[in-house]
Amino acid sequence: MAAAADLVVPTLAIRSSGAVELWSSAGAKQPFEHKPHLPREETKNSRSICFSPDGRYFAFSNGQEVKVLETSKDNTASWPVRCSLPRPKAFYLKFSPRGRYLSTWEHYAITKDRPEGSPNLIVHEVATGTEVFSIVQKNQTDWEPSWSSDESIFALVVGGEALFYDLDEGADKGFAATSRKIGGSRGGMLSLGPGHCPPFLAFYTPGAKGAPSMCKLYKYPALGQNQTVACKSFFQADRVEMLWNKRGTGLLLLTSTEVDKSGASYYGNQAVHFMATKGDTCSVPLSKEGPVHCVKWSPRATEFVVVYGFMPSKAALYNLKCDVVFDFGEGPRNCAYFNPFGNLIVLAGFGNLPGAVEVWDVSKRERLANLKCADTTVFEWHPNGEWFVTATTAPRLRISNGFKVYHYSGALLHETMWPQGLELLGIEWQKFDDKTFTEPKITKAKHEGIKSSQPEASKKAYTPPHLRLLKEGKNPEKYLPQPSIPGLAPAAGAGGANNNKRNAKNNRLRGARKDVPTVNGGDADSAPAEVAAPPPGSNQVPVPRAAEEPLRQQHQHTTPRPRNQQENAADQRGAPPQGGQANANGQSISEKDRKIRTVAKKLSDIKKLKTRRSQGESLELNQLNKIKMEARYLDELNALKLSA
Repeated sequence: MAAAADLVVPTLAIRSSGAVELWSSAGAKQPFEHKPHLPREETKNSRSICFSPDGRYFAFSNGQEVKVLETSKDNTASWPVRCSLPRPKAFYLKFSPRGRYLSTWEHYAITKDRPEGSPNLIVHEVATGTEVFSIVQKNQTDWEPSWSSDESIFALVVGGEALFYDLDEGADKGFAATSRKIGGSRGGMLSLGPGHCPPFLAFYTPGAKGAPSMCKLYKYPALGQNQTVACKSFFQADRVEMLWNKRGTGLLLLTSTEVDKSGASYYGNQAVHFMATKGDTCSVPLSKEGPVHCVKWSPRATEFVVVYGFMPSKAALYNLKCDVVFDFGEGPRNCAYFNPFGNLIVLAGFGNLPGAVEVWDVSKRERLANLKCADTTVFEWHPNGEWFVTATTAPRLRISNGFKVYHYSGALLHETMWPQGLELLGIEWQKFDDKTFTEPKITKAKHEGIKSSQPEASKKAYTPPHLRLLKEGKNPEKYLPQPSIPGLAPAAGAGGANNNKRNAKNNRLRGARKDVPTVNGGDADSAPAEVAAPPPGSNQVPVPRAAEEPLRQQHQHTTPRPRNQQENAADQRGAPPQGGQANANGQSISEKDRKIRTVAKKLSDIKKLKTRRSQGESLELNQLNKIKMEARYLDELNALKLSA
């Protein structure tokens, strides 16, 4: 453990279906739990929790308002409320880079009083809690505004047009009017790079009418058409995700299309492009076909990783020249996570994958640990660079909710599972300044951990029950289910009455098909037409049976028989031989067996009635009389069995 990690309390913010609370631990071997000095508020309507980038503030919604708490570095001090914002419908929360402003987003709604809709993107000043800016932002996916690192520039995209506000003279004057605009075409996207002040910015314009899509880099405030720093054009891009490195000198573009017109991929076409503030642009080479699952920058800003290709996917580490510096090989993974120092990386397969996790030492290019974190929906590194948390949260998964804290060596440090009926909705580490923790020294030593309380899935291959009994030297036939009706053979009671009726019907149909004449294995249509001979002494001409059938059907159609006659005829055609009854196998049952079955059925009904009466249920008069007949039925059953 780094020495600084022992001086700072690692705090976890937890949002569940019952409360919003903060948990902490005294050390690596101490459990995470809620401390009395940490805030906890019971609420079932919390939508979002958020720490400021420097960890000074913590904000959460409770369905009535948004509270902003001021964190404390003292392990025993409480967290006072800095301000309360009257935003009961707040759905998302986002702090500015230095924590001076808090943005809230609500679902866009139209009312009778305001048919044009109320502003749903609100910016508040944290120090006073006052509202300094509001605007209508209908998009939910790209609702977040952009800030420069020093919070002197505020920008957002509305209707495909990027609006800029200069806040050097204060929020009151800065938010009063826009200072610059760029774009205007529908679908435009904006991203401000970190680090530099004034910042570099990227603006994406989708293609139209055969023209390619285009992404341009600018150096604020030079936003003219001839003042671009770099430009990259590409086709097949319905959507673009822009990823800056930590220094703001490089930009990765993940382009994607919703549908692959060639039909080669269910996920559409995806590609990765690189742009540098020095003016260099290139496409990132991918050596395997398939979707791009994940693209992540290293915190060192000189490397990035791409997970791509059909399963098992590939993962590769690239430098700023887009050359592969290390290939992680193939595996069932679709996610990549660098620790805050960039010396460790986790490659994992979450979502529809089984949850395999690989921990790699980036500097030495070697794998340190393999573990399995099934059903993981949230993954996040701790700021100390040694721990990470995995959680199973709702509404993605509503069972087995909980979180686990691991050491990078694969040791389990803590585990908390939510009780049945409660749901874990979100979890987040407290943020810290970059210099709070020192870079940990990576070793192969195994860290001491605890054993998980959750049962592990069996790794043995499935063996059917009859094979398991044979291996144990037992006869599988002895363990077959026995009939519930006394006095019946196992074959007679196993199928049940429904199966007997169904099998008898199938046997009748089978017998009817046997009567159809066949020639050399062919069907009836290939057989020669048979001639029906006329009755002796008649003057009728012999008629072939193929021609006689339509005439007979026409006669039946014109002179239909009563329904009861049809049913009687059907019963006669399907009736079993006289003196018996057809069983499931199509064989006749003797009159004696039929009587035994009837008496046994009555005894079974009497047994059920006696059970109901013993449970306190009141029976009707005819049911009580039936119970009194039990002795008579037993004598009758014994007599039938003893008779020859």
